[in-house]
Amino acid sequence: MGNQASVPQPGTRFQVIGAGLPRTGTASFSEALRILLDGPVYHGGTQTTLGKPIEIKSWIKVLRHWPPKDEADRKLVFSIVGERLDGYAAVTDSPSCSCVQELMEIYPDAKVICTVRDPDAWVKSMAGVSDAATMWFLRVVLFPLPGMRHFVDYIDGLRGQWVHLYGEREPVTIKSWNRHIEWLKEIVPEDRLVFFDVRDGWGPLCDALGKKAPMDTPFPRINDGEAIDRFAKVIVKRGLMRWFSILATIGLALIAFAYM
Repeated sequence: MGNQASVPQPGTRFQVIGAGLPRTGTASFSEALRILLDGPVYHGGTQTTLGKPIEIKSWIKVLRHWPPKDEADRKLVFSIVGERLDGYAAVTDSPSCSCVQELMEIYPDAKVICTVRDPDAWVKSMAGVSDAATMWFLRVVLFPLPGMRHFVDYIDGLRGQWVHLYGEREPVTIKSWNRHIEWLKEIVPEDRLVFFDVRDGWGPLCDALGKKAPMDTPFPRINDGEAIDRFAKVIVKRGLMRWFSILATIGLALIAFAYM
């Protein structure tokens, strides 16, 4: 997760479908792709939480019609996804990592790259991300924020997506990890699928994309967990401050009314 949402550049050629699950170095991967492809990258976690409200609202609509049950659903999903990713060179993180089939149809020439890490470490990392018990609290706290008021609905949509693909809710287990890898191998042609560990740096990624490693530019190292923690603190504080402002305004209005 980056510090700010990316801005699309009209005319940018879409080249990479990031199929790695969250907490697999997707933020570092996104920044590396931005450098190599010389274009903006759509990191799902960043765009939906730090972008304009239309970002998170659009993906909620996609998730409500995913997987497509009929031609109408299919057209709607393809239309929204194509619109959201127009002007980007790549997409990473959720929910796109679970929409690989649809993305391959929209972008038939794009490479599918799945970021990976030690599965057991991934399970432990994910345990600190999803806590359904806090959802009611977030729904109230984030309500005054135009985009983030939809965050809980977005998480519910992602949860449904995971149940459909992997058969389990949070806390996730290694079953989800294994099923995701198996699923990718089932739906993506072998010559189009690449597994990449961000700890390996520029070499394997550049080889997969046919690019030269940037001179004097170290491979990006962004800690997804720390970025998420920082974001959570900032956004909750922002929501509480907005509530304080609202309640203070109401209180002053009531006091003024009482003295009229």
